[in-house]
Amino acid sequence: MLSTIKQYAKNIIGWKTNRKLVVISVDDYGNVRLASSKARENIDNAGYKAAGFFDKYDTLETREDLEALYEVLSSVKDVHGNNAVMTPFAVPCNIDFEKMASENFGRYHYELLPETYAKLEEIDKLSYEGTWQMWNEGMRKGLMAPQFHGREHLSLKVFEEKLKERDQELLTVLQNRSFTALTSTVSNHIGQTSAFGFWDFKDNYKFKSIIEDGLNAFEKVYGYRSVCFNAPAGSEHRIIYNYLKEGGVKFVDTPLIKKEHQGFGKYKVRFNYTGKTDSSGIKLVVRNVVFEPTEDSKVKCIDLALNQIAAAFRWGKPAIISSHRVNFCGYIDPNNRKIGLTALKELLTKIVQRWPDVEFISAEQLGNIIENGNE
Repeated sequence: MLSTIKQYAKNIIGWKTNRKLVVISVDDYGNVRLASSKARENIDNAGYKAAGFFDKYDTLETREDLEALYEVLSSVKDVHGNNAVMTPFAVPCNIDFEKMASENFGRYHYELLPETYAKLEEIDKLSYEGTWQMWNEGMRKGLMAPQFHGREHLSLKVFEEKLKERDQELLTVLQNRSFTALTSTVSNHIGQTSAFGFWDFKDNYKFKSIIEDGLNAFEKVYGYRSVCFNAPAGSEHRIIYNYLKEGGVKFVDTPLIKKEHQGFGKYKVRFNYTGKTDSSGIKLVVRNVVFEPTEDSKVKCIDLALNQIAAAFRWGKPAIISSHRVNFCGYIDPNNRKIGLTALKELLTKIVQRWPDVEFISAEQLGNIIENGNE
């Protein structure tokens, strides 16, 4: 009963529609986390064990990952005959491991995603040959509609401090072409994957150039300007929304209840809802459906998602499904991908059966509908 009340409560306030809109927002695409099973073995043998599920299975999407995902998204049609579409919140840049190694890991360098794929084709042709072309095919066919998840999925401040300290764990991870969780203490409680995390509030001003550069890199990589944003690790302060808006972003994906850091360990709780306009002029969007099939049991995960979708529709809200790429990765363990995609296919099938008038749309399309009305 308490769970049901919570599902309904988070849908009461905010923008409403009579349409059955479904958005699938999935974080972390384009990001290199764990390079391979061998990299994991090397890092473990050096004494730096995996911190969790992501550091065991989350890898840059392979050609087979995308092929299998596209098959699932294409397996259903909405009321207009459109297939399901995923909005990957994606990064356009990754660590340039080779250039950093050539300089003895003295300073940070990044590369664009197509360059990462070109290198991986040389390292593992069987898994990565043609993957970037497969990415572009998915965008052309309306199966993938990526949006901005930051320039890269790491805290540059933490990264550079650890480089300066010659932190052995970081160096070991980088030597294995990875950036998995570090067990050593990080800078002033800033998460290492939190691209816009900070301790001193003044650090926020440094993010302006990173955001500008990142949005330009996103356009170069994916072929268009991003209008939606979700922060890696979700620890940003809303001051950066001004920088995002200057770069063309109109919609920010944010939690219902956000514990926003104000600097030096002080926080302010902010209540958000879909359709709320921030002081920057950016409109906020709140995900209201959780779908993490490889972390939860398949049955529990699907039932939870369906109940949350029903709650959203009952209150006239779009169903915005939240997930992570790790659920659909099979490079380390093909069974992990099989579990995730089997669950996704079952969920999508049940959605179209239960709500025949459903419409599958991207995060950008939802933002435009909110901004311009229900047309």
